[in-house]
Amino acid sequence: MGGERVRRGRGRGAPARAVTYAVCGVVLLAGCASMPDSGDLRGVESTPRKDAQVRVYAVPPSDDATPTQIVQGFLEALTSDDADYETARQYLTPEASKYWRPEQSTTVLSEGPGARADREIREDSTALTYTLTGTKFATVDAQQAYAPSSGLYNEVVRLVKDEKSGQWRIDAVPQGVVMGTSDFQRNYTSFNKYYFASNVDVDGSSLPMAVADPVYVRRHVDPTTRMVRSLISGPTSWLDPVVRSSFPTGIRLREGTGPLTPDDRGTLTVPLDDRAGDVGTGRCEEMAAQLLFTLRDLSPAVEEVELRADGGQLCSLTQDGAETVATRGALNQPDYLYFLDEQHKLVRIAAGSSSPDADPDPAPGALGQGEQGLRSVAVARDERTAAGVGLNGQALFVSALAQGSSLGEPVLRSQGKAEQDRLTTPSWDAQGGLWVADRDPARPGLYLLAKGAGQPLRVRTPGLDGRIQAVRVAADGVRIALVVEKGDERSLLIGRIERSGPDEAGSAGHPTVTVVELRSATPELEQVTAMSWAGDSRLVVVGREHGGVEQMKYVEVDGSTPDVPPPAALTGVKALTAAADETAPLVAYSVDGIVRLPSGAQWQKVTQGTAPVYPG
Repeated sequence: MGGERVRRGRGRGAPARAVTYAVCGVVLLAGCASMPDSGDLRGVESTPRKDAQVRVYAVPPSDDATPTQIVQGFLEALTSDDADYETARQYLTPEASKYWRPEQSTTVLSEGPGARADREIREDSTALTYTLTGTKFATVDAQQAYAPSSGLYNEVVRLVKDEKSGQWRIDAVPQGVVMGTSDFQRNYTSFNKYYFASNVDVDGSSLPMAVADPVYVRRHVDPTTRMVRSLISGPTSWLDPVVRSSFPTGIRLREGTGPLTPDDRGTLTVPLDDRAGDVGTGRCEEMAAQLLFTLRDLSPAVEEVELRADGGQLCSLTQDGAETVATRGALNQPDYLYFLDEQHKLVRIAAGSSSPDADPDPAPGALGQGEQGLRSVAVARDERTAAGVGLNGQALFVSALAQGSSLGEPVLRSQGKAEQDRLTTPSWDAQGGLWVADRDPARPGLYLLAKGAGQPLRVRTPGLDGRIQAVRVAADGVRIALVVEKGDERSLLIGRIERSGPDEAGSAGHPTVTVVELRSATPELEQVTAMSWAGDSRLVVVGREHGGVEQMKYVEVDGSTPDVPPPAALTGVKALTAAADETAPLVAYSVDGIVRLPSGAQWQKVTQGTAPVYPG
């Protein structure tokens, strides 16, 4: 006979779970699945998990629980809202509990973990092993950073029977926790914590640029305090080389600090240890700005942050005050939406215009006068300069958005023989640098022109496997999104932009710019056809899964899917653009021309034209 088998899966039962609904009082619901001595475990249907008010609490092991019930109960307890997994630890021996570190990682499986006893259970058994199995979907590491994953999950848990009590307990367990995707989506939620770009000077601004660093925290287990601790501990490893924190290295919350909650006036007091005592006012306000940006979406009630140390106040800052201390992409509202008219000239309409069939105005300057027909454009973030690629894709032009400006010679030319093998749509960074890729198969490359002029700098792209088909730089200036073609697939990759000066580079006085640690943001899509940044850490993508149909969706830079409704369906999308300001409508070029998607509405036709872009 085969060993006893347990399965924790999506839509499976909850034999060791109590669920609390915080609606009109408290109701406890506990379900018990049948626990056979052999064969498959069949559970009751899970409680619906979409309601944000649902709280799940684990049930401790019952007296004389079978080994199967111990394994099942432990796996269920991992998905509960116990703050420190107190109930899950009751399924372990004291020694196993001492060495188990649930915060080390979270392994997410496509379905809940299955488990099978490695041999038949007999009455005289005193030790057993179960193998946990599944298909990996993602991982969340000790820094709370999410990453897509794949391959088989195969881990062993060992159970022993206590000689005195006769109770079964787990005495060897894998580090971290494991659960299926449905439990992960109910248990965890993604929030951005914010740091400052260390290698970016925002063009025309003296304020530091805030950079979003997405992490996953447990939804119902004091997320405010956990996010504050995570922010203070520093950025995730992937982002760390290009950002800085104003919090001193090694600083912590004051010992004994309990849950952090704002008072009735919306003020959150954050007590720091004595290492913060020497922080000056300017640096303290940057620390407060980091906190306010971080807590904005997580705790809307936080209107002000007060930092304290050594028994006194260091500084306080309001939400409005944070915007005078630092900037971030979502704070920059575009003035205009730009696109090309039927004569291939650059035109624009007010970004907030809601009128159908809007009448566009020619953009001021040479690109709006039709001196050169264009097939794609990009407008600098300050909306003072624009760049355009000529109709045949061979030449890149730059011109000021001002009356009387001249076009001049191309700043870059491609030698690609076919139009599809020439220049991509360009993109502007926060420093006023212009990025574009040359798709020439003979000499493909990514180029950067400082201030949109001068000698093009070839950007290093170590580890890039494929040819760049599209480029978009994030508003923060330290991340770049690339659509990369390899064979029959087109993938969306996110890279980190690292810059070094002439002295650091040692390259004959020339600075170097490198895009490193490229990672996939859409591992499930095999054909990405259009994309745009749509917030501080989010992109909107048009693509197709293997054997599937075209779809439009939001994705996070870490490869996860945000818990927001996807855009309304739209057919025949050829290009799309979104502003860093998330309140601006999504705009696309489709078979119906230029269309827009206001919040909570359906797609609306705006006007005829092609290649729509917001600044950036």
